[in-house]
Amino acid sequence: MNRIDAFRKLLVHVRERLSLEPGFVLWDGSTVPDALPRDALAIKIADENVIAALIRRPGLPTLCNLWVSQRLDILNGSLFDLIAARPKVRTRDTRKALDKGLLLNTLRRFLFLPRGGPWPLENIGTREEPSDGSAARNQENIQYHYDLSNAFYALFLDPEMVYSCAYFTAPDNDIAIAQRDKLEMICRKLRLQEGERFLDIGCGWGALVCHAARHYGVTAHGVTLSRQQFDLAQEKIARLGLADRVTIEMKNFSDLKGGFDKIASIGMFEHVGIANHPTYFQTIHRLLRPGGVYLHHAITRPAKRTNRRFKRSSPEYRAIQKYIFPGGELDHIGMSTANLERYGFEVHDTEGWREHYARTCRHWHDRLLENRAAAEREVGVEKTRLWLLYLAGCSIGFERNSIGIFQTVASRRQRGPSGLPLTRADLYR
Repeated sequence: MNRIDAFRKLLVHVRERLSLEPGFVLWDGSTVPDALPRDALAIKIADENVIAALIRRPGLPTLCNLWVSQRLDILNGSLFDLIAARPKVRTRDTRKALDKGLLLNTLRRFLFLPRGGPWPLENIGTREEPSDGSAARNQENIQYHYDLSNAFYALFLDPEMVYSCAYFTAPDNDIAIAQRDKLEMICRKLRLQEGERFLDIGCGWGALVCHAARHYGVTAHGVTLSRQQFDLAQEKIARLGLADRVTIEMKNFSDLKGGFDKIASIGMFEHVGIANHPTYFQTIHRLLRPGGVYLHHAITRPAKRTNRRFKRSSPEYRAIQKYIFPGGELDHIGMSTANLERYGFEVHDTEGWREHYARTCRHWHDRLLENRAAAEREVGVEKTRLWLLYLAGCSIGFERNSIGIFQTVASRRQRGPSGLPLTRADLYR
């Protein structure tokens, strides 16, 4: 029996024993099962060297490389469909269900084949370790991700180009409504007032500073380290006639000067690195006027029983650091809260938005998938497939509660009343 026939026999066995729904399309064009409908959900294996690569290094980096190079593909569906169709059995039960002799005898036929190629992600030159906090390193990390292409991001973001968790006041809202509601909720939580000075650290393409100036009458300032974000934000400010109330600059957060009544950090804190948290919170405290309000919006990991266990990272987390967000590092909500108190803040409110981010990433994924051809023309096939994998993986991670996100409202600690309302009623008017 040749290799492909042996592998087909193994796949038939696996599908039967695990009641596996997806079919397979193999490198010679044959299918498992034989009568696989053309519109059926299926996994396509482009060459036999894929099997050799998976046997030698059966991990997420191998799968990611095979996916972005199209050597592994999903036909007639997405990663969400494949996850939904996965076997409903535990891993150890899967091992018991399969014929180990058949499995080993089949896979050994591929063991000494070359792994084939290409391996595009192996050429990515990012560092996996967290940021050292320097302005140069921070800018390098930020520009790797955000300076990919404004036109590319416009294919899946909302019209205002908000690249952080949306807020779904109704589950069926589209991404444009949900992001507008998010901007509004941030402004309400900060209790922005006309004439106040407002700072947005990591302002992206300028959506929040423009919204705050237009609808709340503040004088807003934003900082980013992305050249493409800066250029587009400047164009937007001019187009909306906000040059007298909104300013943007390319600057590291630690180099900021001046005093602000309100400060927001929306999806920027993840880039700072845990070792640099003291500098970060001391900077926020220095910039915030007495009695001022700070809104901290950041992705987190679940806390563990010990700090040592928390420092261990999953393959998915390491892949995000390597391929998507170099220099990034997540804390847990307890660490965020402790640091806020440690560095002179009073914490007033913490709200979990995990399920909002699962929906947000799903919207982004589906919009990018819908605009796939345009995305491939803009940034290439490999980068488009990597971003589809990243967005789907994040949505699934938030949905499964393996990662979280919180908005925390704090004020600069002072004696006496904080100045904030006694209830949250004003947020939901």
